[in-house]
Amino acid sequence: MCGRTACSLGADNLRRACAYRDRGGRRRQPEWVRAERYRPSYNKGPSSSGPVLLSRQHLQQDADSSERVLMDMRWGLIPSWFKSDDPSKMQFNTSNCRSDTMLKKSSYKGALLKGKRCVVLADGFYEWQQQQSGGKQPYFIYFPQTKDATVGTDWGDVGSILQAEEKEGDEEWRGWRLLTMAGIFDCWEPPSGGEMLYTYTIITVDASKDVSFIHHRMPAILDGDEAITKWLDFAEVPTQEAIKLIQPTENVVFHPVSTFVNSVRNNTPECVAPIELGAKKEVKATPGSKAMMAWLKNSQEGSPQKKENHLPKWTSQFIHSPSPKKTSAGILQQWLGKEGEPAAKKRKA
Repeated sequence: MCGRTACSLGADNLRRACAYRDRGGRRRQPEWVRAERYRPSYNKGPSSSGPVLLSRQHLQQDADSSERVLMDMRWGLIPSWFKSDDPSKMQFNTSNCRSDTMLKKSSYKGALLKGKRCVVLADGFYEWQQQQSGGKQPYFIYFPQTKDATVGTDWGDVGSILQAEEKEGDEEWRGWRLLTMAGIFDCWEPPSGGEMLYTYTIITVDASKDVSFIHHRMPAILDGDEAITKWLDFAEVPTQEAIKLIQPTENVVFHPVSTFVNSVRNNTPECVAPIELGAKKEVKATPGSKAMMAWLKNSQEGSPQKKENHLPKWTSQFIHSPSPKKTSAGILQQWLGKEGEPAAKKRKA
């Protein structure tokens, strides 16, 4: 399943990270719809809002269906036929929908057959492994990253902060590769009138071999722009062909994280920081990460609504170079690259 995600990029960088080529082969960035509503977060849960990609033709009938837009939508699908004026009264949990029943359940079938397909964006998602002791160990799961990935920097000195801001002007995105999950969206209008509410659900499948020890379900991940194009272009790709894309993927890596992420109220980089399992105590914050936390706290106190240049960034050394075989999840380089810190775990075959 998928009950918690992280998406820490600011609105402008999110556009850059979602660059694509349209039907004519032109490189484009999706335009935002209501960008002011988007809020980056290291810890997003159901009923919060999150960024999704969809075809522009859903909002503008004469648009090319291959054009994409970004929109902030509420997580947890409210079907268009829902009669209550209060979406919180939806009796069923619709944050996830199973791939094997999505064409059977009325909550999803109508929207899916109408082509309301979207791509849910995240740095990665969290999943909890049941422990024999009765507790649960959280993991962060994401795409393998290249050595060129520069999701952020060491915020311990001003020079590196300025360097990170300058990189925002690069034409080609070299930062964190976003996880792209297949979703279904719908548009609900309160029966008594009011603003239209856009909501989505994440499609889930059986977990791939490498992550099945954590949980038996995982999001349906669209790996590569070709798969994303086919999923979004509802005018050219019919439903029955599109759902063939809904398969488990082995192309993910993971590492254990602190139970700090268990509370959705916690929203700092500590949520995604790797820990060493089996240690008496969880990894202590390094001087660099402490500086980041202090800077993040100060920026939040100074401005209730964070601006693009005042968003928390991930360290540029928070990178993994996957094994070519990808038979198991690889090792994530150490948080903030400090010697002596444990690396993320790699599952033994």
